[in-house]
Amino acid sequence: MYKQKIFSSLIKYDGRFILASSSPRRKKLLEVIGIEFDVITADVDEENHNGINPIQHVKELAFIKASKVANQLNYPAIVLGADTIVVLDNYIINKPNDEEDAYKILRKLSGRTHTVYTGIALIENQTQKQIIDYQETKVRFRQLEDNEIYAYIASGSPMDKAGAYGIQDDLGAVFVNYIEGCYYNIVGLPLELLYRKIIELLNTTR
Repeated sequence: MYKQKIFSSLIKYDGRFILASSSPRRKKLLEVIGIEFDVITADVDEENHNGINPIQHVKELAFIKASKVANQLNYPAIVLGADTIVVLDNYIINKPNDEEDAYKILRKLSGRTHTVYTGIALIENQTQKQIIDYQETKVRFRQLEDNEIYAYIASGSPMDKAGAYGIQDDLGAVFVNYIEGCYYNIVGLPLELLYRKIIELLNTTR
């Protein structure tokens, strides 16, 4: 309640805030900054993207998700769409297909630096005002032992995450020895960027 009062005192908006994602991590991150929101998921194909510039990819997918939900609503709302990817050697790494694939991904990331990109799209559905932006963060893994990789896979945690890891997980947290950029971006939603862009959007709709 206290967080919600702080946020609402800084950002004045009479409509609803909608998260166009079923990601439990994005839900938790919005709760961190005290945003009251509803969840309406957008059914979007996220797999056909290799060969596309990663920045273009995350911005386009975030916009597609947000616009698909915004077009369904008949009440004032700001809709947030987001997409997060992991890129190594200019190749976008998807969520693992199975445990063997998860092992291969984590072995590739071991001892190397990759980049996490998140695109965000905000659409105010009454005015059709929109803002699209992205954040990138460099992440370096230490050298991983096979027994660590297998233990992490056995937990099931890598299976629903791009790059087959979550920095917020018990083992995922100790795989990473260096980041450059926004931590929350790695989790799935760059909160500082999001906050600034919400304010910017509201300033354009007044």
